[in-house]
Amino acid sequence: MNRRKLLGGTFFGGLIAAIAGRAQAAASDKQKVVYHLADLDKVAFVMGNIRNHYDGAPGTTIALVVHGPALKAFQTRQANPDLTKRVSEAHQSGLQLLACGNTMKATHITLADLLPGFVNAEKGGVVRIAELQAQGYLYLRP
Repeated sequence: MNRRKLLGGTFFGGLIAAIAGRAQAAASDKQKVVYHLADLDKVAFVMGNIRNHYDGAPGTTIALVVHGPALKAFQTRQANPDLTKRVSEAHQSGLQLLACGNTMKATHITLADLLPGFVNAEKGGVVRIAELQAQGYLYLRP
């Protein structure tokens, strides 16, 4: 009888360890997130969310897709010093900065007009968001 308890305990102990190992492996998987920003009045809020995301989940891969009125805030001549600093710090942390190619064409903005680090989402911001989601990125639109 003691032998059965010993074997049973060993089996269940191993099972629990295996489950815990899988849960730990899943928790250590790094997140991939795409933030969607179109509203000019949400620029500071979204940049704060991104900073908090990096602080709370180090190693997360984050892409910021900016289009519409919000792109204006990221123009070098329009950006305030606080936003410029936040964008620079986030980019150094790995933030991918994507500017909607359609918005750029419509508003006559070039990459040279934007803060350093931006790349052109030539097919459009929403197309790029969909592509990133297909690659496993989680979608956030604060």
